[in-house]
Amino acid sequence: MKKLNLSLAAIFAIGTFAVAGGDIAPVEPVVEAPVVESTGNFYIGGAYGYGDMDVSDAGYSHDENFDSFMLQAGYKFNPYIAVEGRYWWTSGNDWDNSGEDFSADSWGIYVKPMYPVTNELDIYALLGYGDTDPEIGGSGPDYDTDGFQWGLGASYDVTENVAVFVDYVSLYDDTNDGEDLTIDTVNFGVTYNF
Repeated sequence: MKKLNLSLAAIFAIGTFAVAGGDIAPVEPVVEAPVVESTGNFYIGGAYGYGDMDVSDAGYSHDENFDSFMLQAGYKFNPYIAVEGRYWWTSGNDWDNSGEDFSADSWGIYVKPMYPVTNELDIYALLGYGDTDPEIGGSGPDYDTDGFQWGLGASYDVTENVAVFVDYVSLYDDTNDGEDLTIDTVNFGVTYNF
């Protein structure tokens, strides 16, 4: 009787599959593409800079401090790397209290490696190429310089879109027409992230 019950159960089960639907279509797996969020963004900013230009040779040395203003624009690819362009200008400074105007402008293009210390605080470096053109009066020397520029700084996110920063940038440090020339600036600024 036990064999009969098992046989009937088997026949009933096979019959159920036979009636259940004829051809069985293969099941195709549903694959959802992962959503990749872009971490890159454009940003712009501005800063006040306190600059220093030191000129010296065998018989002459002069150190001139100046105020400058800086505009920047860049693209942050991810939390660790960005590219950035900067433009500085100054005018109306008095060279060595001589009554001669001192003015300068400078631009640079940089790779900006960054390290996020916290969610809000980043430290960074600036490594790039630029040109600096300080002029002293109408008859003074014209120190048009270009070459490697570098800098170090820190940025703090005040809100999701606004950050404040401070950095040091060496605009030029080499000889020019037989004189040792260094030009650098410390900048205090604000950036807006799009």
